[in-house]
Amino acid sequence: MSNQACGVLLVLGMAWTSGCAVVPVDRFTLEVDLPANFRVKSAANYSPAAGERCTLPWRRGKRPERKIFSVPYSPVASRVTQALPLTETVEGCPLVLRSVEFDFYARWGARDTDVGGDIAAIHIQDRLDADGTGRPEPGALELQARCRWFFRTVGPVHAIRKILMCRSVDANGLSGKASAGGAVQRNRLAGQKLRLVLNLSDEELPAFDDNWVAVPNGWRRCRGESFEDMFAYCRGNTTDFKPIKMPDGRICDVYPTCN
Repeated sequence: MSNQACGVLLVLGMAWTSGCAVVPVDRFTLEVDLPANFRVKSAANYSPAAGERCTLPWRRGKRPERKIFSVPYSPVASRVTQALPLTETVEGCPLVLRSVEFDFYARWGARDTDVGGDIAAIHIQDRLDADGTGRPEPGALELQARCRWFFRTVGPVHAIRKILMCRSVDANGLSGKASAGGAVQRNRLAGQKLRLVLNLSDEELPAFDDNWVAVPNGWRRCRGESFEDMFAYCRGNTTDFKPIKMPDGRICDVYPTCN
């Protein structure tokens, strides 16, 4: 039977006929939805399949069982797509995909150093834990996460710096304590799309407790024992504050509105 005829039968959905074998789909599409001014670096990690006795030799600086994927910053929200095999063979050793790790970076200011980051991971499991933490809802291969900026001050001029934190979101839309990502059953992935969705919260919060007091237009930095006090805990004093240096260089009383 010709290749063309085999192709026609496959299109029609016939799984098997004389001379035409359907090759099982052994890969899936990973999608990552990023907010504006984010970038991501991912690493797909493979290890010997269950029951395999083979081992991968130590190789200085080379790890063919680890697939690296990186994309630059985008000024707008974007979707990153990557096709990943569920199995690989490296130096004769059959491997299976165990996890995908992510390093997220986000810009919060105009300077090259105005960057925050966090990590995430998706674990590919043959059987999920009983509580099912982090698994997609039935019929939806999608993992939700929420990122948020936390602000603090540093140095003698009390300059604003930000910390990025991304956490998993449950089916009710509530952020948990677990890092972004979760676990997915291997047998649900072949030929499918798995999407990790990152959303950025509009509300920024203080990075540390008892450093700031909420005011109508934002937050004021507690004075502490003196202007020079860089730790400056409030300790119940909600009337004495100190100015802060904004990311654009302005000296202000309130973050983020300045006044």
